[in-house]
Amino acid sequence: MGGLSPYHLIIVLVIVLVIFGPGKLGGIGKSLGQAINEFKSAMNPEEKKDGEKPAEKLEDKKDA
Repeated sequence: MGGLSPYHLIIVLVIVLVIFGPGKLGGIGKSLGQAINEFKSAMNPEEKKDGEKPAEKLEDKKDA
């Protein structure tokens, strides 16, 4: 009684497909991915938008 079995997951996915339709699922997935990326970037504010990590910044300063 603890978790979701694969059968429950398949049923939920079929219901979502029926409700939203195949055309909108791509947009929903894209917006969900963007929301996850924004959440991750908010959790790491010192990381720059272009993907440069703080460790890379330190290495650049050592070379100079």
